[in-house]
Amino acid sequence: MANQVDLINRDPNDLNNHIKVCFEDILGEPEGAHSIDCVWKLSYTCFECGKNLCYKLLTLLCGICIALGWGCNFAMTAFDHVWCYTPCLRDFSICIGCFQKVYGTVIMCCCGPFCEAWGMCFSKIRIQKS
Repeated sequence: MANQVDLINRDPNDLNNHIKVCFEDILGEPEGAHSIDCVWKLSYTCFECGKNLCYKLLTLLCGICIALGWGCNFAMTAFDHVWCYTPCLRDFSICIGCFQKVYGTVIMCCCGPFCEAWGMCFSKIRIQKS
């Protein structure tokens, strides 16, 4: 079954929980500086109506085009990773694996005997506390 759009919880992953646009998060009157009750109520109504109307108008005019643009952007990102970056990295790791084996063999042939000889020399040193 195809994914359905959740019309109730539109931010299930809390992507935008940092955006506080409720009246109480924007305006607040401290103790001792209260306006007349009807002014406060009308301010709340005007704030909510203006915010909702403007947001809905902007999403109506721009939301679909912006969503299409982001959809294309993420499609190109996915395409790049599937068809370009991942195969390129896999090719690189295969090639570098071959060089790693050659390098390891050369180091073990050239440096291995030298390190082994010095290890034998130093293995005979004993430190004692007196």
